[in-house]
Amino acid sequence: MPITRLLIEDFITQSQGQPVFDVRSPAEYEHAHIPSAHNLPLFTNEERKVVGTAYKQESKQRAIKIGLEYFGPKMVKMVEEVEELVEQYLAKEKKQETEKKVYVYCWRGGMRSAGVAWLLDLYGFKVYTIVGGYKAYRNWALKQFEKEYPISIIGGYTGSGKTETLHKLHNMKEAVLDLEGIACHKGSAFGNLGQPPQPKQEMFENLLAKRLYELTALHGATHIWTEDESQRIGEVNIPMKFFSFLRTRRVYFMDISFESRLDYITEQYGRFEKEKLINATIRIQKRLGGLETKTAVNCLLENDIRGAFAILLKYYDRFYNKSMHNQRENVEILIHKIELKEVNPASNAEEIKKAYRHQASQPLIVR
Repeated sequence: MPITRLLIEDFITQSQGQPVFDVRSPAEYEHAHIPSAHNLPLFTNEERKVVGTAYKQESKQRAIKIGLEYFGPKMVKMVEEVEELVEQYLAKEKKQETEKKVYVYCWRGGMRSAGVAWLLDLYGFKVYTIVGGYKAYRNWALKQFEKEYPISIIGGYTGSGKTETLHKLHNMKEAVLDLEGIACHKGSAFGNLGQPPQPKQEMFENLLAKRLYELTALHGATHIWTEDESQRIGEVNIPMKFFSFLRTRRVYFMDISFESRLDYITEQYGRFEKEKLINATIRIQKRLGGLETKTAVNCLLENDIRGAFAILLKYYDRFYNKSMHNQRENVEILIHKIELKEVNPASNAEEIKKAYRHQASQPLIVR
C-alpha cells in the first residue's frame, strides 16, 4: 500500500480516534507533541545527537549509515509495539478493520518519519504522514489562537466555585473550555495542590488548540463557557492573542458573599497537608505583606484553617478585582453581575444559564 502524505488539516481530521506515533526522540516528545500521540522513537536522545553531529560535520550519507545501524536492530520491536497498540485501539472501538491505519510524524516530515513509515507500510499497515511534520502542527496550533470564538466567561471572586460551576455546565451538555484543567493548575499560589504536574508551555498550547478545535470544528459548538483567568496559570501562559480576545468577552460575574466563599474555600483546601498550605502562603509573602503572612501561618500552625483563609481571601479579592479590570476595556458593559445566595455550583450554573439566555437577546456592542 502506498504511504499517504497529508496536509496538517487533513491529518488532524482523519487521525481522530486513530493511533498516532511520534517517532522523534524521547526528549523531543517529552517537551511537547501532538496530543494523544504515542512516542515511538527511531533514535534515543544520545543516538539523535550522534546522527545530527555526523550530518553537520561529515555528510548526509554518513549520517544515514549511522542511523540505519541504530534502526536495524529495533525494527521488529517497533513493529510489535505498533501492532499491539493498533489492536488495543480496534478492541476499544470494537472494530474489525481489514486495513489497519497508523499515523506517523517526526519534526519536519523528513527521514525519520519516512523510515518508520516505510517499515510499517512494508509490514502491512496503511500509513499516513504529515507534510511538514510536527512543525506544521505547531504552526496550525498557533493559528487557532488568532481566531474568534463564541465564548462567554464565568467570573467571581476566589472561592465562588467557578471551576466547579463550569463542570456543572459541562454536565448539562454545555460546551466548556476548562483552562485550569488543561493547565493542571487552579491559578493561585495554592493552585498546584492535588494537581498532576503541569505541561510545559508548548504542550499547554497544543492541548488548548486541540480543545478549541474539538469544540468548534468537531462538535460544532455555537456557544462556549470558560472561566475568568489571569494570563498566567501557574507556570504556563494563555497565548497573548487568545487572552486578548478573551478580555473582550462578556463576563457573568457570580456575586457571592465573603462568608459563603470563605466556608467553601476552607472546606476545599482544608484537606491538604498543613506544610503545603504554609509553603503556598509564604510564596506570596511579598504581595500579602509580612504581618498578614505571619498571622496566616500562625493560624495554620494552630489548625485555624478558616482564620488563615479569611486573611488570604481578602488578599485574593483585591487581586482579582484588579485582574478583572486589567487589559479589559468597557468593563461596565462586559461585566454582568449575578447576585447569588451561596456557593452552590449546581444551582448557580442554572442561574448563569438563565442570565445568558436573557443577555443573548441583547447584542454586545463594544466600541
